[in-house]
Order: sequence, then C-alpha cells, then structure tokens
Amino acid sequence: MSLWRYLRLFRKDVLSAQPARLYRAWMAEFRTPFFRSYLCNQPALVDLVLRQRPDDFPKSDRVREGLKPLLGNSVFVTNGETWKRQRRIIDPAFEGGRLRDVFPAMLEAGQGTVSRLATLADGQPREIEAHTSHAAADVIFRTLFSIPIEHSVAAQVFDAFREHQRTQPVVNLGALLPLPRWFPRLRRRRTLRTAAVIRRLIAELTTARMAEIEAGTAPDDLATKIMTTPDPVSGACFEPDEMVDQVAIFFLAGHETSASALAWALYMLALYPEWQDKVAHEASEIFNGAWPDFADVGRLRVSRDCFRETLRLYPPVPMMVREAACPEHFRDRDVPRGSQIVLSSWHLHRHERLWTRPDEFDPDRFETGNGRSCLREAYIPFSAGQRVCTGAGFAMIEGPLLLSMLVRSYRFETVATRPPMPVAHLTVRGQDGIWLRISPR
Repeated sequence: MSLWRYLRLFRKDVLSAQPARLYRAWMAEFRTPFFRSYLCNQPALVDLVLRQRPDDFPKSDRVREGLKPLLGNSVFVTNGETWKRQRRIIDPAFEGGRLRDVFPAMLEAGQGTVSRLATLADGQPREIEAHTSHAAADVIFRTLFSIPIEHSVAAQVFDAFREHQRTQPVVNLGALLPLPRWFPRLRRRRTLRTAAVIRRLIAELTTARMAEIEAGTAPDDLATKIMTTPDPVSGACFEPDEMVDQVAIFFLAGHETSASALAWALYMLALYPEWQDKVAHEASEIFNGAWPDFADVGRLRVSRDCFRETLRLYPPVPMMVREAACPEHFRDRDVPRGSQIVLSSWHLHRHERLWTRPDEFDPDRFETGNGRSCLREAYIPFSAGQRVCTGAGFAMIEGPLLLSMLVRSYRFETVATRPPMPVAHLTVRGQDGIWLRISPR
C-alpha cells in the first residue's frame, strides 16, 4: 500500500496496519522516508532489548508525542536517570505487603460493581466495556486516594478521561514525522482541553493530600506512600507537578489497561461457557457464601489462568517502542542508530512458531510444556526486565478477583449480531464496544 494509506491506517488503528505475515516472522523491517522501524518477534531479540541491555534501547521519544498533554514527564515516557529516580520512589508502594493493605479497597470496588450490574442483568444486550471501565476507575481511586468513584472529583476525572479517550488518536503525526523539538505539534483541541481538565482535577487531589500529610491526617493509601517516599539516592520526594504526572499514568495504566483486560476476559468466558462455569464454581467454593479475603485470591487458579490467557490474546498495550541508542546487527541486518525497535505483544502472543494453537482460548495451556516455555520467553503483557510494569502484581490480583466476583453473581452470554472487532487506540478495545447479555446466576 502507499505510505499515505499506511499512515492513515496506523493513525486510526495500529493493528489494522500490520501485515498478517508478522504472526510468522521473527523480524520485519519497515522503511519510510523519515525513519526505519524493526519489529522483533524472536524471543532472543526481545530478551536482548528488554532484559539484557535495556539501557541501550530506551523508550522511544515518539511514544511521548501523543501522550505528553496528559502524562507530562511521567515514569511511562522518561528514560535514564530521571526514570530510575522515579521508579525508586514509586516501586515501594507496589511491593507485596502493600498489596495486602490495599486489598480491602479493591474488594469494595468489586462489591460496588456487582451491585451496579444488578439492574442490568435482564438478558438484554449491554455494552460491557463502559462498566469494566467504571469498575477499574473505582479500584484506582479507592486504592490511590481512598475515595470511591462516586466522589465528585473522581467522577469528573472519570468523565473527562472517557472524553479524552474518544478524542485521542493512537499516534500523533509528530511520532511518525521527524519534526524538530521547536516545531508545534498539531493536536485536537478537545484532546488538549480534556487533558488539561484531568490534570487540574488530579492537582486538586494531590494538593489536598499534601495538606493531609502535613496535618498528620492522611490515610495510608498508595498516594500517601508515594508522596512520602524519598528517593534513597537524593533524599528528595516528588514535587507537586511531578506527582500530577505520576497519578496521570497510574490512572491511564491502572484504569485503562485493567478495564480492557476485564472486558475481554468477560467476553472470552461468554464465548466459552464451559470455562465460565468453571470460574463460577471455583469462586462459589472458595468464597463459601461470603466475600473473599486476601488469602483467597491465591486460590483462584482457574480465574487466574483465564485472565492470563485473555492477556495473551488481547494484551491491553499491543506494542512497545524502543529506540536503538547505537548501531546494532539483528538477524544479519544492520540496524542504524536511532531506529525504532517495536516489540509487539499482540504478534508475539499469537506467534505461529511459538505457541501451540496460538489463536485458541485455552487457559490450560500454561500447565503444558509449550505453555510454560512460552510464558518465560514469549509472554510480555506487562513488558519485562527493568521496565516491567510496576503494577503487574496489582493487576494480577485485581483481574482474577473482579472476574470471579462478577461471574459468581452473573452469567454472561455473547450477542451473536454484535461480535467485537479489536482495535488499538490507547489500549486494545472493541471497535464498537463489547456487547454481552447479563443475567443472574
């Protein structure tokens, strides 16, 4: 196809622009008049970029182009010493012991979601992504700031973010064209306006929390932990503007990705009702007529495997872009300095030379030799290496927990006339939503 058509497709949806042979290729080279891009599927190359030499392949500045109005200088887009400092401050908030502390807030969000769906469980087609988005936002606000989604500021952030998502193209043209730093980036007015609204509201929350910290009345949640954790090297905490950047990425990564994964997981269980019944049976036995506690989450094996298999088929972040800091030589090809190195979890997770029956939903695959091998070498829904998502453990508690709570209470069925078409915007979502029928179990 022509370069212009490719750019139009890429701007609309990353997945639609990619050729089918990438599900078989170890590497592919894309040449444009402006830059070269190398998509790497071979596990050895993925390991080299993410684990062995991550500092030689920093996050590409092109990733920042479309996200800067919302994320500023957050940990998601920074590199080098700035990124390392940010991770030193953030990581302690997501350690194992802290996850136990925030579990009650997670559970409350799940209970709220079960209650809200009661009025919708009438067997009529319902767009489920809107409700998983609501649930994931509730989890973030309760665990981060100890406020429910019904809180006035939380509700305004949630509404503004939904509008921002609708206006934000997957890639800003500045990410595709070699524009100098001084050249103005063309962005939609609504994108800039909604990003400004979100950041203003987050600034209100962080300012109020700082006042509570100084007064000694702050709750012991994630925001308090992050805002009071000094960098062990410099001894400095985040400045207020820095905290706004970090909260913005927590909301984007923790809410948007979790909403996507949970919606696709419910769809897969509706598509495979035998697995849905297994999840429901497991939850009923483990919960034993009550709500679960933290120890119960580790026993949700079937739910965890179904959620993990969903992340394989529908990774919320389908591609990661790094940049070669020096000349490289990949698979008998010279890779010039500055080339874009694309690691596509979407293609890697469905790669025909790696996975047995790559397009099938089979949660039992992780108990097989092939599944265990691919889990180590070809499974990166949270990235890998030093830049692995700091909230990966958080997500693997939240996802199976909410999935089990929902499926124990309701039965989900597909709508034959509205099968979802996956597209990649900020995350992998249904082009026209994900429609399911909900009924009491």
